[in-house]
Amino acid sequence: MEKPIIIFGAKGIAHPALEIFNSHDLVVYGFLEEDERLQKTQINNVAVLGGPEDEGFLKLIGKKCEAFVAIDDAPYRAAIVKLLNERRKVQPVNALHRLSYISTDAAIGHGNFINAKVTLGAGASLGSHCIIHTNASIEHTATVGDFVQIGAGAVVNAGASIGDGAFLGSGVIVVSGVSIGKNARIGAGSVVISDVEANQTVFGNPAQVIEK
Repeated sequence: MEKPIIIFGAKGIAHPALEIFNSHDLVVYGFLEEDERLQKTQINNVAVLGGPEDEGFLKLIGKKCEAFVAIDDAPYRAAIVKLLNERRKVQPVNALHRLSYISTDAAIGHGNFINAKVTLGAGASLGSHCIIHTNASIEHTATVGDFVQIGAGAVVNAGASIGDGAFLGSGVIVVSGVSIGKNARIGAGSVVISDVEANQTVFGNPAQVIEK
């Protein structure tokens, strides 16, 4: 990757994403952020240039710049990815920390944020536009869908399956072979020993459904 990178978003994972790209000697051209209070400021000497739909900067994507989406909110992240796919015909790049380990036999999609000491084991599959925080482990042959967020220190054991848009809090353990449904939410520190249905929220050890 030789082109400079524009980071969409200037909060949350934006700063660590900048650090990751800097560690790979990649140039970050600037940030695009919807919060006008952050526009015209800087993050570690890199400018927040304007809003994410500013045509003056969008036209650079795919020609002179690559893109990375550093937005924690999954629906908004999906909207920006759709914008880049449809208007610029590009996929965001991955931000892979130097201290992460990705097996040569693992599959990984586009636009993922993978922080320090993350492990992606042999035969594991990670979709696109996921956020994987420090020291999380996705063990061999586990599968993770798109737009998933996995908290620091969480463990997805061998053969487990995580559906699109799911959220796993810090320290969650998903037992081998368990399936987590689309858009499910797993509370921090939970131990998941049985399947979780789509859109369910569970918490505890063992994890139990939280009724709304």
